[in-house]
Amino acid sequence: MPDILSYPDAKPVNTFTLSQLDWLPWVAPLDPQDLTQQHYDGLVDRARAKSAYFRLLARDPDVLGARTRLDKDIFYSTGGLPRAERELAAAAVSRLNGCIYCASVHARFSVQFSKDDKDVNALLEHGTKSITDGRNAEIVHAAVTLTENGNKFGKKDIDRLQAAGFSQEEILDLIQAAAFFNWANRLMLSLGEAAPE
Repeated sequence: MPDILSYPDAKPVNTFTLSQLDWLPWVAPLDPQDLTQQHYDGLVDRARAKSAYFRLLARDPDVLGARTRLDKDIFYSTGGLPRAERELAAAAVSRLNGCIYCASVHARFSVQFSKDDKDVNALLEHGTKSITDGRNAEIVHAAVTLTENGNKFGKKDIDRLQAAGFSQEEILDLIQAAAFFNWANRLMLSLGEAAPE
């Protein structure tokens, strides 16, 4: 049974930010020296062994392997929605779900790939209703609709995205990015907490 961890001296992070954050697990991750080839197969990318989060998920390496390959397929595939917009969808879902750590990571990626921080800063500072026009507003609206109640997302939402110029492939990428981050946020929020780096 893994140890349960607590951080009585950790400073809480209560503000959404573009700053780099740390993540503190509440359940002890595997020690790097205890990782086997099966764990590395689950991590897919050996560099992920540096992350306490991924070493914690490596306690079930087969599930982690499936999760990591899905993550890479959704966020690193070419074609469809540009990477900056996939990351914006992940940041919007994370903002709505209250996952400060994930919002920080994916907001930075969105800015990195778009070279524009205006909408991302508005999202982080003022919430999901703060982006009111253009493609970014449509991405956030769709991501929020999927997050609040996936059963509400339907033909009218697809029609709205198509009317805004999104292709079917882009819409599929947007749905997958939002869905994946609803899952990822729940893991992050239930297994640990954000902390200043």
